[in-house]
Amino acid sequence: MVVGKVRRPHGVHGEVVAEIYTDFPERLSPKKAIYLGEKHVKLVIASQRPHNEGLLLGFEGVATPEQAGRYRNQILSFAALEVAELPEGEFYFHELLDLEVMDEAGDPLGTLTEILETGANDVYVVTDSSGRELLLPAIPEVVLNVDLDAKTMKVHLLLGLIGNETDEP
Repeated sequence: MVVGKVRRPHGVHGEVVAEIYTDFPERLSPKKAIYLGEKHVKLVIASQRPHNEGLLLGFEGVATPEQAGRYRNQILSFAALEVAELPEGEFYFHELLDLEVMDEAGDPLGTLTEILETGANDVYVVTDSSGRELLLPAIPEVVLNVDLDAKTMKVHLLLGLIGNETDEP
C-alpha cells in the first residue's frame, strides 16, 4: 500500500523530504519497516519529524545527502498485510484507482485515474478511452456503490457535470 513519496534529500544527515499520502502518518514512526520504489527495497525508519506539508524521514544506514539522494522521487509503501482496516464504506486511494466507473444505467464513463484532495471533499478524476476527463465529487449523492471485487464504481451524475464545452467561438 502506497503511503507517500520521497521528494529529495534534506540537510547533511541523510534525511529526505517525504510527501505523505496516508491518513495514518503515525505509521511512519522510527523502527518501522517501509518499502521503497518499484523494487520494494526494505528500509527501516530511524527518525521522523514534521516538515511543511510532509515529513522529514531518516533511514537506518543512510547518513549523507548523497546516500539519501538515491531515493529521490521513489514511492514509499507498506506491505498490504500491515494496513489498518477501514470502517464500512471507506477505501484507501490505491483500492479506488483503476476502477471502472459507470453511471446509474450501467453506461461506462471511464476509469478512475486520479484522486484530488480538496478542502471540502475529494474529487475523482475519471478518464475515458479518448483521454477526456470527468471530475466527480466524492460525496454520497454522487458515489452510489463501490464494488472492489468487480473493480467497479457506480455514480449518479449531477446536473452540470457533463457537457463542460461552451458554445462560444
